[in-house]
Parts: sequence; structure tokens; C-alpha cells
Amino acid sequence: MTGPYTVHPEWLGDPTFTRQHGSRFAYVVGEMARGIATPHMVVEAVRAGLVGFYGSAGLRPETIAAGLDEIEAGLGKGASAWGANLIHSPQQPGYERAVVDLFLERGVTRVSASAFMTLSKEIVRYSARGLSRGADGRIARSTHVFAKVSRAEVAKHFMAPAPSKLLQDLAAAGDITAEQAELARQVPVAADITGESDSGGHTDNRPAGPLFSSLLRTREDVCAEHGLSANDIRIGLAGGIGTPWAAAAAFQMGAAYILTGSVNQAAVESGLSLAGRKLLAEAGPADVAMAPAADMFEQGVEVQVLKRGTLFAMRGKRMWEIYKTRAGFEACTPNERKFVETALGESFEAAWARTKAYMQGANPRELALAEADPRRQMALVFRRYLFFGAQWARDGKTARLRDFQIWCGPAMGAFNEWVKGTPLDPLENRTVRQIAWNLLDGAAHLTRMQGLRATGHDVPASAFSYQAGLFE
Repeated sequence: MTGPYTVHPEWLGDPTFTRQHGSRFAYVVGEMARGIATPHMVVEAVRAGLVGFYGSAGLRPETIAAGLDEIEAGLGKGASAWGANLIHSPQQPGYERAVVDLFLERGVTRVSASAFMTLSKEIVRYSARGLSRGADGRIARSTHVFAKVSRAEVAKHFMAPAPSKLLQDLAAAGDITAEQAELARQVPVAADITGESDSGGHTDNRPAGPLFSSLLRTREDVCAEHGLSANDIRIGLAGGIGTPWAAAAAFQMGAAYILTGSVNQAAVESGLSLAGRKLLAEAGPADVAMAPAADMFEQGVEVQVLKRGTLFAMRGKRMWEIYKTRAGFEACTPNERKFVETALGESFEAAWARTKAYMQGANPRELALAEADPRRQMALVFRRYLFFGAQWARDGKTARLRDFQIWCGPAMGAFNEWVKGTPLDPLENRTVRQIAWNLLDGAAHLTRMQGLRATGHDVPASAFSYQAGLFE
């Protein structure tokens, strides 16, 4: 179809994003925790012109360091367009500081901050440490925070300058300089805000449209309050982006960039086992469910996981119901005890012994409380099951296939429907490059068709189709 519009994938999104981060496209391959987003995935994402984030959340600092070595070996030291994940970890004292120390020491210039409900000292330290006054007098950044948020009340903390008291404390402790503290009072903590709508893992199941408009309004309010320019804060969109139509819709709303997650978990470069990736490739848009989160089980926090092919969501929910209503394992009914031990794959006593051995080194204070409280014991055992569900999925322990915990949103099923019968249907063709380039090329095509229609051209409905293929 001829017409006045030419739309290239490189033109989608905010051009200041690609200039700032050194990527060809305004597209982020998002971090997937505990190494699902592997160093190899980051390297391939950057080589494809994307921004890639290493899924370092939940990994030991020494494991993260080894991953950084691998990324540097693949891209070269000082390469742009990549970063790593910093997850808020209040239940692990000292962990955030150790990871930020590592990032600063190794020159990791981009961090995706997730699970933050408010600012922590460490994320502010990371942001402020990269501030300097340029030769032109403007404030320059060498450390960039991507704040992943699903609520406006959280976003405003990152859009605003860091609180003065927090900056004073950091400067007094020698964690930042007095000049960095002063500069941090004049700029947002994060210049890139990723709005996370209905997604895999921790999610508020927010619809993308209302979330994005809420973040736009929040940016206006925060900038007016603090005398900032709205042009200095980019808002991207994540969650539910698994087809060109979803990507085009995000850019049409004004997203500075898009971030994909679930669809990359089935990619060749994913840290998920082949058995887990095969389960993902069979999922439909409705084959997801909410299940208790291992890290915040007692608080009732949930994550969105794959439902098809596993019993994890059902078993996790029943464990939560038992925890809410029973004073301990011995207080459970015979049927409940049978269910628990079937899910655990061993007796409760054996599971508690394993849990206790781990907690003695990891958190002896919490163990001491649990030893005196049967209900706490039960919670720790349940948390261990939830944790290992993800571990079994990564390792491909097929004997525990029914207990695989695979974080997954509806985007995965939508992607599967779209690519069925195309060259992207086979798992071996699903690389981050092919996934991203198909989504971006399709979004550019759809944007062009909509532009033609919006300027009075008669564009048939069939023109809004796009079939996935393989790019050279």
C-alpha cells in the first residue's frame, strides 16, 4: 500500500532514550530474577540493538560478579545499553548494600530497581554516585536508574529528587560527596520510569491504559512541585507486551520505550530449563494464575505464574489457606496433612529439618522465633516449597514438573497464538533478537497503517495483520 507514511522501528519511542542508553531501538529486554535473564541474553539483546538487563535479583553477590564477567567478555568493558537488577530486599539486611557496592565497583551504569515501595538508602546512593557537573554547567549522569512501578504513589518517589535528610545521611557517612548530595537535590532519582501493567511475577494486574495515564499525570504534578522538566523523565511501559499490536498500542500512548519479560523467558537464551520453556510454549492467554510469593508469603503477597501443566498455583494457594487457619502442622486435619506432605514430596518433619538447617546460616533470628511457634515453622516450610518451585523449573527437575513455578503473564499466551504456524513457533527459533525485531517491525507496520487511516486513507481491516518471520 502506498502512502505518505514511512515508519521505521528505530523511530518508535522517545529518541532521547536511544541516545542516552546507546541502543538502536527503544526496547528493553527486562530482567527476570534469579538469572532467568542470563548474561548470554543480555549480550544478545545488546547485539540486536536493544537494552538488556541481567536478572541478578536474588543471586549471591559472587554469582552476580561472575555474570558481570560474562557480559563484559561478550560486549567489552564500558559497553552501553545494558544493566542489572536491584531488587528491594528489606528481609535480607546488608544484601542491597553489597550488590550496590559491586555495581559501583564494576562500573554497572544502569540498574533496574524492582519491588520498591519507597526509596531505600542504597538506590539513592547508586543514583547520586553518578552525578556530576558537566563543562556546560548541566548535571550529567553516569549511573541510570530504571524504576519499575505499578502505582503512581511509588513512581512519585523516583520522579522527585531524593529527600534532603537521606542525602545528608549518605554524605555524612561518606557514601556520596557533598557535591553529589547537592546535585541530587536538583534531579529525579530515576529518569526512566517503567510502568508495569499486568505481568508475570509480582504484579498488581493493572491495565496498561489507566496505569500509563496515571503515571503521566504524576509526572506533571511532581515536576510542577519540584521545578523539574517533564521532558527529563521518560515513562516506558511493560506488562502484556507479547504481540505487535500490544507494542504499537504502548508506543501510540506515548511510551518512551517498551519492556518485554514473559516472552523472553521462552527464548533460547533464557535461564529457564527446556522443560519449562516447553510448558510456556503451550500456554494460552488465560493459562495463568496468582499464587503466593515465596519472599512475602506471610503478608499474602502473590505472583502471577503459569497455570497450564503445573499444580504449583493450586498447591500454593491451598498452603496459604492452611497457614491462615491453622496454628501449626499438627493442628491440620488428616486430609490437610496428607496434602501438605504430598506437595512437599516428603514428611513435614523432614522438610522442617532441611528448612532449619538452612535458616541456621541464613537467618538465625527468624529461626529462633520459629522454633517457639509451630505456625511460623509451617510458614517457613511452605516458603521453602514455593522457593524451590522456581529452582526446579530453572534446573529442569522433571520429577517435580507439576511443582514448577514459572512467572508468566498473559503476554506469553498471546505471543503463542500469534506465532502459531510461523517460523517463530519452534522454540529453537525464539531468540531475543527474533522476538524483538518481529515485535518492533510489526509495531512499525501497524503504526503506519493507523497513520494512513488517521489522515483519511481508506485502509482495509486486513492491512492490520502482521505475520511473524525470521530476520537475517
